[in-house]
Amino acid sequence: MYTLLLRPFREIHALTTTLTYAWLRSLTRLRGPAVEDPYSADGRIAVPADADWLDPLLALTFAAAVTSGIELATGVLLLPEHNPVLVAKQAATLDVLSAGRFSLGAGVGWSAEEFAALGVPFAGRGRRAEEYLAAMRALWAADPASYAGEFTRFDAIRVNPKPLRGGRLPVVVGGNSDAALRRAVTLADGWYGFNVPVADVAARIAVLADECARHGRAFDELTVAVALSDGTPEHLPALGAAGVTELVVVGAPPPAPDAAATWVAELARTWIRPAE
Repeated sequence: MYTLLLRPFREIHALTTTLTYAWLRSLTRLRGPAVEDPYSADGRIAVPADADWLDPLLALTFAAAVTSGIELATGVLLLPEHNPVLVAKQAATLDVLSAGRFSLGAGVGWSAEEFAALGVPFAGRGRRAEEYLAAMRALWAADPASYAGEFTRFDAIRVNPKPLRGGRLPVVVGGNSDAALRRAVTLADGWYGFNVPVADVAARIAVLADECARHGRAFDELTVAVALSDGTPEHLPALGAAGVTELVVVGAPPPAPDAAATWVAELARTWIRPAE
């Protein structure tokens, strides 16, 4: 989650453009205070119930306007909670406004309370997400586009703009379950594991590799990103050897704009090792 202020983003951009690789991922949640978090050991959501969780696509559009080098991604957008035609347009618009820096991180969600609040059936959310993604890819690639499925259908419609990279947008599937790993292999360009213990990373990647072999896909075609529930910079070599290509450090900039640059510099000192 990120506290989005104009000056902090400019300060963050000024430092991150000097790094080899930098991402800004925006989280999204619609929560009630009694909901248990399956990604937390004690079931408690780490962020207070009244904290600001900004809309990820709007927040990243704001970030795109004041940056030029940081890659942008949702981490993750719960796809079955949204209209796929609208998300296809919003995501492509963000990709255009950011000059091709956006990747869509997509998940299926775990909170039945969220789905009930939105009037979307909780059952079948995995199939719904898979279908929505197929429909969105049709909209990104074709003009006009048609799609007919169980959950959405449209005929000969035009949705513009198109993503900048040849009518496609990189998609990363988030989630730690075997089903999420299968979707990453069969539907996406990468996998994002959230709040994964260091000790479990290699086992999750092994499942990912097995799915690649099962579906005839090369493992090195996928990006592998993880946000750890524990771990230190000393674990980075082992994570790289296991196949991790991106480490996601979850955090929020300090509220004071003047403190943002120090915050980014400290993250860099902690997690980025100089090339030998």
